[in-house]
Amino acid sequence: MNRTDRLYAIREDLRRAGPRGRTAEQLAAAFEISVRTVKRDISALQQGGFPVWARTGRTGGYVVDHAATLPPVNFTAAEASALAAAIAAHRGQPFDRQARAALVKVLAVMDPRARRHADGLTERIWIDHRTTEAADPRRRGAIEHALQERKVLVLHYRDRHGAPTTRRVDPQLLAFTAGHWFLVARCHRREAIRWFRLDRIERASLTTQPAVDVPVEELGTPPSTAASVRVRMAM
Repeated sequence: MNRTDRLYAIREDLRRAGPRGRTAEQLAAAFEISVRTVKRDISALQQGGFPVWARTGRTGGYVVDHAATLPPVNFTAAEASALAAAIAAHRGQPFDRQARAALVKVLAVMDPRARRHADGLTERIWIDHRTTEAADPRRRGAIEHALQERKVLVLHYRDRHGAPTTRRVDPQLLAFTAGHWFLVARCHRREAIRWFRLDRIERASLTTQPAVDVPVEELGTPPSTAASVRVRMAM
């Protein structure tokens, strides 16, 4: 297990432990690492903003702030299976890793009987991943971070004729239409909104320069079959 995967696993193990927490020794035994490594990993999680703190005393250990944990949720097996199917079909696409992490959190707090039912149901849903185009994880990660953090991206791009260009862009949104994912961005060179197909982006580099935000309503008219994935909650 590499360090990134281990940090994620420790974080989720601490969430599941709830108010009981975990001692450094328990974590070291569970992940087959030294106590010193556990302490370094906990420090890295804290520096990353994860709300874990050390509890002193006889029952000491590491505990996650209860506000950062999910209470038991009443997802049905069908609802959890629908999420799993949607996420599996989305594998290799933008925000895939975050979607899978969210599903793990949901499954971890489901009623055990419902979770077993969901496991059985998801075994009966098959997805052929060869039918989807997967972007390079590093390139996809840079685009995701730029969109989240509102930073300028440097794109090494090939247009539909195969001609290479280098562009500095302000990322605005991701769109899936006509069977392809696109990054919709304000191109610095053209000073206009352009659509960049993700499979034509050869490399994407995140910069520290703040991106210019363009209101969504000014980005143009979306395809008639496209819509935002925003879920609007009934009030």
